[in-house]
Amino acid sequence: QVRPVESGGGTVQAGASLRLSCLASGRVLGSYGMGWFRQAPGKEREFVAGFAWDTGDSWYGDRVKGRFTISGDVAKNTVYLQANNLRSDDTAIYYCASRLAMGMAWSPDQYVSWGQGTQVIVSS
Repeated sequence: QVRPVESGGGTVQAGASLRLSCLASGRVLGSYGMGWFRQAPGKEREFVAGFAWDTGDSWYGDRVKGRFTISGDVAKNTVYLQANNLRSDDTAIYYCASRLAMGMAWSPDQYVSWGQGTQVIVSS
C-alpha cells in the first residue's frame, strides 16, 4: 500500500498562512476519508482535521477550529489543509493518514497508512 505524501510545510511568522497538501495516490479502495494530525517535540500526536471523500464532510480538533480548513479533490486523490492565523503552538510535524471505517474519528489509532510528514515552524 502506497503511503500518502505530505507537502507545503515551511517556516512562517505568527499570523501567516500555509496550505498543506496530502497526495493519497495509493488511496485504499473504499476508504472513508483522510485525517491530518500533528506532533510537536515531546508531545503526543494530536488530531487536526478529517475529511470524508464521498460526502465532503469535515471535522476538526478544538485547537484549530475557525483557523484551519480541510478540503479534498477526489479526482486528484489529494486532501488540503488551509492553516490561517498560525500561532507558535501550531509548530509541529504534520501528518496525514487514511480513515478506512465509516464515520468521523479523532484518535490516531483509527487511522492507517501514515505519511512521512511535513514540518511547520511558526515563529513569534
